[in-house]
Amino acid sequence: MAVQVSDFDRFSFTLFMAVVVHAVVVLGITFAPELPSPSAQTMEITLSQFEDEAAPDKADFLAQTNQQGSGTEDEPLEMTSPQPADSSQPEVVQVQPEPQTTTASAPVYERAVVDTLSASRKVVQPDDLVEQEPLPRSERRTLMERSLEIASLEARFDAQQQAYARKPRVMRVTAASTLKSNNAWYVQDWVSKVTRIGNINYPTEARRAGIYGDLRMLVSIRKDGTIKEVAILQSSGSSVLDDAAIRIVRMAAPFAPFPEAMRKEADELEIIRTWSFQKRGLSSG
Repeated sequence: MAVQVSDFDRFSFTLFMAVVVHAVVVLGITFAPELPSPSAQTMEITLSQFEDEAAPDKADFLAQTNQQGSGTEDEPLEMTSPQPADSSQPEVVQVQPEPQTTTASAPVYERAVVDTLSASRKVVQPDDLVEQEPLPRSERRTLMERSLEIASLEARFDAQQQAYARKPRVMRVTAASTLKSNNAWYVQDWVSKVTRIGNINYPTEARRAGIYGDLRMLVSIRKDGTIKEVAILQSSGSSVLDDAAIRIVRMAAPFAPFPEAMRKEADELEIIRTWSFQKRGLSSG
């Protein structure tokens, strides 16, 4: 069934179109897209290495001090490092990246940290979880190796600290040293004992061959009177006399333990003296 258009409908539509045309012509109504609002002027921030008294006429960047431009580029470029380079490299060295291997592993989640405005405290939101990409196997292996190296260094450092803590207190005595009265008699008794044993066991080979000479010897004694070390610091020039001096000291051991006063000051006693093998016998200077 066709819809009949009456004369009244034609008249109403014609009247509506006439009103619209007159409104456009008389009132100047147009349709145009809205222009974007102008953005605020911005300026990049950089770091300055020097401070000038006068400010530049036209600054390219914001910095903590005034600094006149003194570069070699036409366009303004900001600094990429706050510290100057220790050595210059004229060419760019290409760094070879480590090979990336992808493995299927469980995703790693990290808690997001939110700054509050009240007391600048860090509030951890339990629901805010940020998914991160799993580390490659090669990178995980590198981190594990570094962890093992750090643990090894820490263990070695602890052992070294313990070794230093156990390092004995050493008292060194030479012929020119002046000892306290409570320690002087111990050294004098030690010298007397070694001299007596040396004259009793004077090397017959040296006396028969007429070998004489002086030597400088170090003897290290523990607090219980036992010998820790015997060393020839300056040879007599004859192995017969050097060997005889070491043998005489070991024959005279063990020596008397340290008295209580010496134990409080030292754990070891090093005696350095010059010993002389002459026709009259063994003596110490």
